[in-house]
Amino acid sequence: MKTISQLAELVEGSVVIGNKETEITGIEHDSRKAGKGTLFVCIPGLHVDGHKFIPQAVAAGAAAILTTREEVDVPAGVAVLRVTDLQAALDTIVPFFHDYPARSMRVIGITGTNGKTTTSYITRAILRAAGYKVGLIGTIQIMMEDEVYPIHNTTPDVVELQHTLATMRDKGMDYVVMEVSSHALDQNRVAGIEFDTAVFTNLTQDHLDYHKTLENYMLAKAKLFELVSQAGVKEGKTAVVNIDDAAGKTMLEHAACQQLTYAIGQPADLRATDVDVLASGANFTLNHAALGQMALKLHITGIFNVYNVMSAVGAALAEHIKPEIIEKVLCGFTSVPGRFELVKAGQDFSIIVDYAHTPDGVENVLRTAREIAKKKIIAVFGCGGDRDRTKRPIMGRIAAELADVVIATSDNPRSEDPEFILSEVEAGVREKIGTKQHEKITDRREAIFRAVELAETDDIVIILGKGHEDYQILKDETIHFDDKEVAREAVAARKEEK
Repeated sequence: MKTISQLAELVEGSVVIGNKETEITGIEHDSRKAGKGTLFVCIPGLHVDGHKFIPQAVAAGAAAILTTREEVDVPAGVAVLRVTDLQAALDTIVPFFHDYPARSMRVIGITGTNGKTTTSYITRAILRAAGYKVGLIGTIQIMMEDEVYPIHNTTPDVVELQHTLATMRDKGMDYVVMEVSSHALDQNRVAGIEFDTAVFTNLTQDHLDYHKTLENYMLAKAKLFELVSQAGVKEGKTAVVNIDDAAGKTMLEHAACQQLTYAIGQPADLRATDVDVLASGANFTLNHAALGQMALKLHITGIFNVYNVMSAVGAALAEHIKPEIIEKVLCGFTSVPGRFELVKAGQDFSIIVDYAHTPDGVENVLRTAREIAKKKIIAVFGCGGDRDRTKRPIMGRIAAELADVVIATSDNPRSEDPEFILSEVEAGVREKIGTKQHEKITDRREAIFRAVELAETDDIVIILGKGHEDYQILKDETIHFDDKEVAREAVAARKEEK
């Protein structure tokens, strides 16, 4: 527990109005989470002003308010901490309030456009097999050993993230494996975290609506390697970098610590050779000084998963995990929810659901499907609204080039008109589709049903964009929507018709 004056001492130019010895039990920016002794953070957002919720926070027990405003109406007995820069203040006081939880655990940060989730799950599995208690913070969920918690951003904001890390520390986690998004790095949501191993998977076009240029996007990712290079209370800092990716060079330039490179196409510290991608998995040999030559037969397929495996192995080697433990986990690893995930409902064709929502992701998945396809590939995909528009025609071209049947549909349209999004996707589809079949079906459920209807024996229906998500974000509401559930319903409806 800290007093408000202790927090104020950390922030230059801050002012405490009221009792300076007010004890703070927690920090929250959601009034619904406030409790006795809470410091309630008033965030003046674009759509909602946190100051409007001061009465609710105080009614719930909040003892103090954090604000940038000169004048704030608060009940008697409620202290006010006024600062000039709200985000900078939070970046400083929140980690301090929780006693810098990341310093008590080993923290592995994974960044890159694609592959972060699979890499994090494999890394988690290896560490657990080595006997460690592991927390995971990722796109799909937060996990503390086998306990699962929902997540709303790949990397939560500093208030939620530090609270989560403190909970992990208090529950005895030895390691935290976390996906670190470019937004989080650019916005400094990872403030106060001492990283021990940083992993770079790859960099392809995504989030240009936010970063504007690929250079900015790359430099945002590179911040993770600056962070892992900083001196801290822990020793043994390592950068694990894919040097087959052109951006790998930039990551290494920003990493003033031990470096471990990995690749397939060129010499590296960790290298995969004799790569053979099959429908049932992937066979290859891992070469590294500590591993020797490790021959692997994996249950996950695709060249992109060979890279994901090397990312995870690189992290494990950086953390000095024994080779025999690494090998055992890799040979038994099967899948990650929504990542090239098979949907089995008794049909005589394949249905694959994948989270791919970038040009590179879509290309990787469709090329892998092409390698294992006996007959047609039927691709169902869309593009999210209020996101990078430039990738829409690119994804359309890729789908038209690599699939045999293309069904363009809605993803998460958000505030945009779904028909307008599809018109931009269709521009790319028409460039490459030629005489192949393609349809535009705005309703995602209807599109999936149509794909299943068209499928014949040994075809592959591949549903892209949402993966593990069980919701769809529309203009005025968020509805339950699970691609896997809908695909099973479509198979069942087809059977009934027959």
